[in-house]
Amino acid sequence: MHEIDPNCELCEEARITEWFYEDNDCWIAMCEICAVPMVVWRNHSNSPPPETKNLLHGHLAAVVNTHFEDFEHRVDDNMRQIPDHYHAHARPVGGFFGHGITRRQ
Repeated sequence: MHEIDPNCELCEEARITEWFYEDNDCWIAMCEICAVPMVVWRNHSNSPPPETKNLLHGHLAAVVNTHFEDFEHRVDDNMRQIPDHYHAHARPVGGFFGHGITRRQ
């Protein structure tokens, strides 16, 4: 059973942008602000166990490889705006925002 905070924007799981993946542990969607894929743990906590974090990052890498071309990424899990709910962004190496990244056909 996952812990949910009814006041948390990420727990709400609003489908504001395109979703690429979801399972019982996480969901991956395009970040509305950054325009890069981000993985969100379905548990309202900011510290998943290392094995869970590795799993989430693996799903994020798979989404990048499946849906984008020539997008070398780094995982950024500095949770700036929502620090109490674990999420991580796939940011372009050497950059921050993903505007202009190429989608696979």
